[in-house]
Amino acid sequence: MDIFPDQDSKTVGLPPGTLVYTGDAEKGETKVTLIDYNPECLDESPIDDISKCKFFKDRNTVTWLNVDGLTDTERLGFIGEIFGIHPLTMEDILHTDQRPKVEFFDDYIFVVLKMIYRARKRSDIVSEQVSFIIGSNFVISFQENPEEDVFEGIRERIRSNKGRIRKMGADYLAYALMDAMIDNYFIVLEREGDKLEELEETLIEQPSPTTIKRVYSIKRELIYLRKVTWPLRELISMLQKNETKLIRKETRLYIRDLYDHVIQLLDTNRVLPRDDHEHAGALPLQHEPQDERDNEGPDHHCHDLHALTFIAGIYGMNFKHMPELEWYFGYPVALLLMGSVSLGMLFYFRKKKWI
Repeated sequence: MDIFPDQDSKTVGLPPGTLVYTGDAEKGETKVTLIDYNPECLDESPIDDISKCKFFKDRNTVTWLNVDGLTDTERLGFIGEIFGIHPLTMEDILHTDQRPKVEFFDDYIFVVLKMIYRARKRSDIVSEQVSFIIGSNFVISFQENPEEDVFEGIRERIRSNKGRIRKMGADYLAYALMDAMIDNYFIVLEREGDKLEELEETLIEQPSPTTIKRVYSIKRELIYLRKVTWPLRELISMLQKNETKLIRKETRLYIRDLYDHVIQLLDTNRVLPRDDHEHAGALPLQHEPQDERDNEGPDHHCHDLHALTFIAGIYGMNFKHMPELEWYFGYPVALLLMGSVSLGMLFYFRKKKWI
C-alpha cells in the first residue's frame, strides 16, 4: 500500500465530494441503460431523462442501472441524489485509479473492482475500473468505456429468464456481475499463459530479440494481473462475512463460491514472478541470441576483464609456497601477461568496432 498515494492534479484544492472525472476525457458520452425485472416481467431501455429513475427506486422489482462513460458529471451527480449515494462515494466512482475495495453503508454497499480484458483495437491487456452500488432492490454499475464489458452473458440470462437470476434479488445480480468479471480473469490468464508457453518454446529452439521482447511483455502483463487480483481475496471475504442486511443468507452461499474462485485464480497465478526483480531474471542468459549480445557493446562483455582481476588476485594471496614469488622474473612476467591480455582485448574490441 502506498503511504503517500498520488493525487490527481484535477482534484487538488477542491472540497471533498466535488465530482471531477479523473480518467480519459476521450472515452465518450455518458450512456445510461435500465434493466428492470422480476420473474414475470422485463423492462429494458436506454435512459435519457435521469429523473425517470425515481420511478424504479422503490419498486418491487430488481433494477439494474448500467452507466457507461463517466464524463457527464452532472448526470452522475443527479443519479447519486436520486439513489441517496454519499458525495464521497460518487467522488470515488469518478476517480478511476481506485484500488479494489468494499465499503458498507446503511442503505447501500459500494464495491470497486478492476475489469480485465484484451482490447479489440489493440493487442494489450486493458484494466478498467468498475464500481457497483448495491441497494436493497437495485444495482448501479459504473464503467468508463461504453464499448467494452463482460456483462453481455448476464444480460442474456435476464432476457431469456434462464436460471435463477430473475427469481433472486439485487444482491444476487451483484454477485453475478462480479462473477462474470472474475471468470474473465481466468480467460485472460489462460490465453496469456498459452502464449507465453508457445513463445518460450520458440525462444529455446529459435531465439531472437523479437521473441524475447514478446516474452517479457507478456510476463509484465501477467505480473500486473497478479497485482490487481490479490485484493479480491479480502474484498470478497468482507462481502461474505459482513452482517449487512443487503446480502441475504442464500446469496452468501454464492459469494462463498466466488471466494473459492478467487483463491483458485491466485493459485493459478502463483507460479508467476512476484516482482520486477524476479521478472528481470526470469529468462536464462543462454536464451539470449549471440547477435543481440554482440550489439550490446563492450559493457556487455565486462566479464572479459575478469582475466586481469584473476591474475592480480592470484599474486595478491601471499601464500608462502608460491614458486613464482621467489622467481627473479616473476614480477615482470606477470605484468607482461596482464599487458598481453589488455592488448588482446583492445584488438578484439576494435575488430568488433566497439571502440
